[in-house]
Amino acid sequence: MEMVYDLLKITIPAVLVLYSTYLMVRSYFTKQMDELHLTLRHKNQETVLPVRMQAYERVCLLLERITPNNLIPRVNEKEMTAGQLQAVMVSEIRSEMNHNLSQQVYMSDDAWIYVKSAVEQLISMINESANELPGDATSLDLARKVFEKNMANQTDTISGALTFIKSEIRELF
Repeated sequence: MEMVYDLLKITIPAVLVLYSTYLMVRSYFTKQMDELHLTLRHKNQETVLPVRMQAYERVCLLLERITPNNLIPRVNEKEMTAGQLQAVMVSEIRSEMNHNLSQQVYMSDDAWIYVKSAVEQLISMINESANELPGDATSLDLARKVFEKNMANQTDTISGALTFIKSEIRELF
């Protein structure tokens, strides 16, 4: 019995020392891993943030370029028919969109949905305006109709998308 008692006097303190050593080493390694993750996250942020900002800038530029006020004067020519202007505008919008598709990787899903919705609504508005005109309409007639519809439109999705993107940019800072 005395031998068991002596064995317990040696074993219990050894187990306590071993357990406290284990806790200290685990705490030390956990702290080191947390610091490493923080350092990696900071370096990643330094690299990714400028790229994200550039993506937001490019998408803002896309939205500004496809607004009717900027798009129509850029693509309209005197001798065009309404159908030709419609085709050129839709083609230009789709080309701009395709050129900036990769920017969605750096944006939130909600922001990209706003952008896609704005582009689709604009194309739809251009097509509706063209369909409301007679077959012999000129490009000026279509331009006027698009401007009228754009002014009458209560929910300007391009402005809404720009506002949403700007608010996301503000959250980054």
